[in-house]
Amino acid sequence: MRTTGINHLALVCRDMQETVKFYTEVLDMPLVKTVALPDGGQHFFFDCGGGAAVAFFWWPETPAAAPGIASVRKFPEDSKTAIGSMNHLAFNVAEGELSKCLDRLRAAGVEHIPVVVNHDDSERGVAAEMHEGVFVRSVYFTDPNGIMMEFAASTKDFGAEDIPHAPRGATVEV
Repeated sequence: MRTTGINHLALVCRDMQETVKFYTEVLDMPLVKTVALPDGGQHFFFDCGGGAAVAFFWWPETPAAAPGIASVRKFPEDSKTAIGSMNHLAFNVAEGELSKCLDRLRAAGVEHIPVVVNHDDSERGVAAEMHEGVFVRSVYFTDPNGIMMEFAASTKDFGAEDIPHAPRGATVEV
């Protein structure tokens, strides 16, 4: 078996109108498919590039959001989430587009980290300045549903040297 990529990721929104406005107008992702569900809900798909989609379910009655369990409470201060949850969603962008991404988020009044984050293999995992050890540069923000998102620009191809850690065992019962 060999997958060829992500087809779509399906999330849940609190308000489909608000979600459509954000994804089409702020993130510039075309709405490509809508589905009316038999229970009165909706399932909408947005083209996020590369043949993949980000999709949202909406139902008239949905359990409340659970920050700190099913989603990040506040990045970077409190970014742990529960087993089986989605921590964040990262969209590929070209490195040269990161400043434009920040500008677009600012102009739309979207809550975001105000700088580009340089991820590296240092003890802290981030560097103040770009250097040859940075493997991805990121801009973090949240959508109207409180879902943490990332614009991520890879700066290198990964190789065997990028897998120096052995996996650890579970620390909690599942």
